[in-house]
Amino acid sequence: MSKKYILGVFNDEATLVDAFEKIKAKGILPTEVYTPYPIHEILEGMGKKTRITHAAFFYGLFAAVGILSFLTYAAVIDWPLHYGGKPFNAFPSFIVVTIVATILSITLLTLFTFSARAKIFPGKKADIFHERATDDKFVIVLDPEKLGDNAKAVEEIIREHGEVE
Repeated sequence: MSKKYILGVFNDEATLVDAFEKIKAKGILPTEVYTPYPIHEILEGMGKKTRITHAAFFYGLFAAVGILSFLTYAAVIDWPLHYGGKPFNAFPSFIVVTIVATILSITLLTLFTFSARAKIFPGKKADIFHERATDDKFVIVLDPEKLGDNAKAVEEIIREHGEVE
């Protein structure tokens, strides 16, 4: 992490939200905000939306169709076994296997999608801005290049609510 950032470190949620709203009112959006738990005002204020739920839906849809197609092909078309009064197409017996395999597919594919999107991979060195960022402190990360003329005002807002690092 060779780039320099301005960090605002806060002790509680209320002061973080107040500082965040004042900084955003100046027309500046923080680079990132680290909190021990999700804060809805921050999530909405950052304006970052995720479409991972849409991807998970399509993963499930394609997995269910693919699994049902495979089971139908294997048990009905390619290798039909007729014994003991078994119906020609035993579709109800495919349902449980399809549900379980679809859930597994959604879980694994969504995990890989999230990991790729977040650029998380084994061996990657983590960028740690503050050692207690998600333990018990609330941290706002600001890029000084994006602050422009508002740098002093933003540092003053952070100082009145928390501390600047």
